[in-house]
This record gives sequence, C-alpha cells and structure tokens, in this order.
Amino acid sequence: MVGIVIVAHSRTLAEGVAEVARAMGVGKAVVEPAGGDPDGGLGTSIVAVERAVEAASDGDAGVLLLADIGSSVLTAEMVVEDAREGTVLLADAPLVEGAVAAASMAAAGADLAAVHAAAESARDHRKRT
Repeated sequence: MVGIVIVAHSRTLAEGVAEVARAMGVGKAVVEPAGGDPDGGLGTSIVAVERAVEAASDGDAGVLLLADIGSSVLTAEMVVEDAREGTVLLADAPLVEGAVAAASMAAAGADLAAVHAAAESARDHRKRT
C-alpha cells in the first residue's frame, strides 16, 4: 500500500492532519507525521521526514509527501531528490484535503500515481458553491 507523509512546520499540525487522513483512510492507510524542528519547535527536519518515509514505506508501493508551506516544501523536495526515482513523490495539493483524498485512494489499493493524482485533484474541490 502507498504510504503518506505529512510534512509541516508544527508537530501538532502534522499529527492532526495524519489523524484525520488515517480516519478517512478507514484505518487502512499508513499516514505518518513529520512536523516541527528537532527541538520540538516550529520548523522542519529532513531527518524527521526521512524517518517518516521509512515508517510509511511498504515495499515498492511508494510514498506520497504532502507539505504545508515554505521550507516544508523545500525539505520534501530534497527527500524526493534523494529517493530512488519514482518511489517518493510530492503532491502540489492543499494539506488537509490532499491528505484525505490520498488516504482514501491508498486505502482502496491505488498505486502511487493514482494516490498522487487524487491528492492534487483536491485543489479543485470547493468547500462552497
């Protein structure tokens, strides 16, 4: 199953988004948080993201990263660059909506490309019409 990693400046934010995504993934989706700096403050940590990718990885299914803003995106991009090609992708998606869409698809057994596409399609979902 495709794993999902939430990269955020806040540990609390990453854990909360992961919790919601896991629930929407009916408890099947593997969603790991990677938030905050190594001292527990706001920031990002490439080591935390790499550990989360490892924890979310299920063989060759791949891992999708979703990031909040700024340096979280840069950190996620570095992890993608360091990974074996095609095994870790970064979605250009809203954090919560993208995570929920990705977790739903991952839980259904979709491949990495489909999970990535589902996360990115969340940009187009309006909350109000």
